[in-house]
Amino acid sequence: MGKPFKHLQFSSTARSSATMPVSYLQIDDSNDVGQRLDNYLLKTLKGVPKSQIYRIIRRGEVRVNSGRVAVSYRLEQGDRIRVPPLRFGTAEQVDRGDALKLGERLLEHIIYEDEDLLILDKPHGVPVHGGSSISSGVIEAIREVRLTQRYELVHRLDKQTSGLLAVAKNRRSLAAIQKAFRERQVSKVYEVVVWGQWPHPLRTVQFKLKRYLSQSGERRVRVDTGGQSARTDFEILDACETATRLQARLHTGRTHQIRVHTSASGHPVVGDEKYEDPKTAVYQPSRMMLHARKLAFPHNGSLLKFTSLPGQDFEKIWMELKNLS
Repeated sequence: MGKPFKHLQFSSTARSSATMPVSYLQIDDSNDVGQRLDNYLLKTLKGVPKSQIYRIIRRGEVRVNSGRVAVSYRLEQGDRIRVPPLRFGTAEQVDRGDALKLGERLLEHIIYEDEDLLILDKPHGVPVHGGSSISSGVIEAIREVRLTQRYELVHRLDKQTSGLLAVAKNRRSLAAIQKAFRERQVSKVYEVVVWGQWPHPLRTVQFKLKRYLSQSGERRVRVDTGGQSARTDFEILDACETATRLQARLHTGRTHQIRVHTSASGHPVVGDEKYEDPKTAVYQPSRMMLHARKLAFPHNGSLLKFTSLPGQDFEKIWMELKNLS
């Protein structure tokens, strides 16, 4: 059994063939309680490639209190984490350089900031987290350029979704806003363009949704009567022969909710590589046509409201779709 320890530090100049033995992490810092397992290990295992960290969690080589857990597991006080032998090397230097460049870019997209949180107008194509094939996401990048703050994602947006994203600057703020999400005190409105002519009578979709992993290990969601309840309200904003531009208001915040609800209704999101049939697409856009336009939630005794208009790339694709008609 490895010697218990709190934090691991690996030199980024170490040889790529170097390894560490089986070791154990004990969660005894209140600042670590409530963090996702993947985020905690990415922060703690300096010098270990992100792809390797995600791989060992998904394979069950990382154990919490002797059991397998998902990457999204939330740490609790007293948890004991088994870390298997790991390779480490120079990848962290490359990752940090990528994160710094992305962070400097994202600073230009901050539309609101106070001592507790910031609101980003996230560009499409930027993931909120680094993963098995992505070195850096929003949270790693912001942490890299703002070293004095402890940033945490309040909620998520898919990589190809643009728009409003809230990031907490401390655990107190994170807990308060996530409580507002759980208690349905948060309003989220999206703009989305779907294939075909959306039927006017279809104002609400309430298919239950269930998450699963594809054979390749990719996270997916399907309509399933045994899944979680989900409700999306739709309103037609504009339409052409080829596609329909909708406003989508979320009443629940399930993974890929808008994308699966529209696809299951026979009108997948334009540019959605996961849930549209590529054989039926008459046009291949440069992005997925989903944008988080409005976000409102209580914060420090006030109701904050934010609006982000879709960018020029979004509008350009919509005009091209109209020209196809």
